Amino acid sequence: MSTAAINDVKRPNKIHRYKPKDSSAPGDDPTPDYMNLLGMIFSMCGLMMKLKWCAWCAVYCSFISFANSRASEDTKQTLSSFMLSISAVVMSYLQNPQPMTPPWQ
Repeated sequence: MSTAAINDVKRPNKIHRYKPKDSSAPGDDPTPDYMNLLGMIFSMCGLMMKLKWCAWCAVYCSFISFANSRASEDTKQTLSSFMLSISAVVMSYLQNPQPMTPPWQ
């Protein structure tokens, strides 16, 4: 026997074969859910307080939520969040058609 085989410190009972995760199992990425919730909050602020920048942030969050969602997920909640954000933008510009001023001015 060679010295390499004698000095082998591997323990055969501790070796576990790699098994890849099932690709059909849902992931644990909470980004679409958080962006969906954040978009709805911004939409409500845009509608209730007539803040145009909140309405535009809601549209942005809805796009991120839609882009990060999986095809197997239910699209009703994402679609309702997107439509709510679009309605917030439309209503804020219908009530005051002036261009948006930045919130820091």
